Amino acid sequence: MKKICIIKLGADGDVLRTMPIARALKEKNQDSRIVWVTKGDISDLMQGNTYIDQIFTLPFIPDEKFLELYNFDLEKDACELASKIEAEKKFGFFLKEGYPAPFNIGAEYYLSTVFDDDVKKTNKKTYQEMMFMAAELRYQREYCPIYLSKQDLDFAKEFTNMNYLHSEKLIGIHMGASSRWPSKVWSEIKQREFIIKAKEKGYEIILFGGPNEIGKLDFFSHELEKKLIRIYRNDPHNSKREFASLVSLCKVIVCSDSFALHVALGLGKKAIGLFFVTSPDEVEGYGFLSKIVSSKLPEFFPEKSDQFNEDLVNSISADEVLNAVEKAMKN
Repeated sequence: MKKICIIKLGADGDVLRTMPIARALKEKNQDSRIVWVTKGDISDLMQGNTYIDQIFTLPFIPDEKFLELYNFDLEKDACELASKIEAEKKFGFFLKEGYPAPFNIGAEYYLSTVFDDDVKKTNKKTYQEMMFMAAELRYQREYCPIYLSKQDLDFAKEFTNMNYLHSEKLIGIHMGASSRWPSKVWSEIKQREFIIKAKEKGYEIILFGGPNEIGKLDFFSHELEKKLIRIYRNDPHNSKREFASLVSLCKVIVCSDSFALHVALGLGKKAIGLFFVTSPDEVEGYGFLSKIVSSKLPEFFPEKSDQFNEDLVNSISADEVLNAVEKAMKN
């Protein structure tokens, strides 16, 4: 049996969109055992994947030798682990004099997009394409879904029953994104305008957020309640699987380039992705995603992606997003 080890620790969304690699490797090597090393509770959302035989989370102490090792992570912990694990062939990244370096020629291109703004700006390859290059595999837009268990589906059903939610026109809006890009999230002004217009057209709204959005969720929903506008909310402390089960209820998800987007795509949900400071070209939509790109993105991407700009986060209109949602609902 061919033993293969994959390392991808974070970010959570990147872990999800790296999983097609496991599918490609399993289909290429049917008599194989594929081990995946990650960190945190993203491992819960990977459960049920038929292409991965075993999932480990850090700390991980390698005690076996693999035929092939693939490290798709530039984090220090991942690169150091990739150097420690015994394998006949290694692909992806390791540390050299304290900096990420490629094990193989195919991994060089992705590194150039990380460290060279000019390459990043002109790159038209999706993240998946670049990871497949690093693995020296042919990319055929392999899709790897998120699998929900009966328990997950029961959780979603209980949510609908408790909230008397039976709408066939349910839109999910995710308010959060990594703090690394402060201009990555649509402004609350535009979100509020969108919700009011969507409600006027008979849509229902569920507002998603995580622990970092607790205060924002409370304030935002209370402001809408003052206007007698009812929306639904997830619990910011939902587990990854609970979060995904509620996303599965929605007909369309509206969000930035974030974890929520990759959950929606993994569930095969229609998604409207808003791009302010990250590359829309790097996101593979698999036929589920409609991309709305800010006209101001070229002014900030990639050199000023870490800056907040009020005009930037307000640069996509509520009408533009609502039109995209209505089109997605019909298709």
